[in-house]
Amino acid sequence: MGEKSIQKRRYILETARRVFVEKGFKRVTMKDIVEACNISRGGLYLYFESTSQIFLEVLKLESEETDDVFSHSITEDATAADILILFLQEQKKELLRREDTLTQAIYEFYFENQLGRKENVLRKQFDAAVKIIEKLIETGVDNGELYCDDCQGTARNIMFVLEGLKISAQTIGITADAVDREVFYILRSLGVEM
Repeated sequence: MGEKSIQKRRYILETARRVFVEKGFKRVTMKDIVEACNISRGGLYLYFESTSQIFLEVLKLESEETDDVFSHSITEDATAADILILFLQEQKKELLRREDTLTQAIYEFYFENQLGRKENVLRKQFDAAVKIIEKLIETGVDNGELYCDDCQGTARNIMFVLEGLKISAQTIGITADAVDREVFYILRSLGVEM
């Protein structure tokens, strides 16, 4: 793909993201994306076959950008506990963000599309996050800065707590204090002094 095609594809994805944020997943059509991008229908179909394909690419792009922001925030002398705290702070920001979020569209997409484990981007992200948190906890335990008997189980539990908070944020609402309580509980259970 040439540079112009790469830029056009990225423009379509960024524009489609705004459409998904505004309308969710279920109500978005290819026509909506064509109109938002101000391109021809054929121009869109050169790059993408369906709203599902576009949405999955939007999710991948969003994940890459989030990873970049997080990794650039880590200092060279950061401990495992520092990195875990930074990760949880980033999650808090995401949980409390009410505007410009894909959460509703993500849930609509996954309720509507039963994807296999290999095609499920959300599952891959969840599993990757569990592995990263597990390694962080193991490193912290090895360095004597964290305490944990079951690093994998704790990492999985952290991700399930965050997922539950994400659903609560979109359905019943959540406060910064509520998120802080959960983060404090997680960190305290690992022996982090706050």
